[in-house]
Amino acid sequence: MDRPAAIGQIRQSCNAVAQELFRIHPAVAALQDQAIQDEVFRSLFELTKQVEAIKKQLARLEARDQTRDL
Repeated sequence: MDRPAAIGQIRQSCNAVAQELFRIHPAVAALQDQAIQDEVFRSLFELTKQVEAIKKQLARLEARDQTRDL
């Protein structure tokens, strides 16, 4: 697998993970326990930040590759 294919695969997986994380949000209210809900939302936020950090690194790598091509 070459770099562009790896970047594409990782980005696609990150997008899928992000979509699944967002699907959790509506169900959290049904837990009916504020302390648990708060912790779940905090954890979802942290997971989302980590997924976005991966996507940011991919963007940096792509930008570096594009600069090299110039």
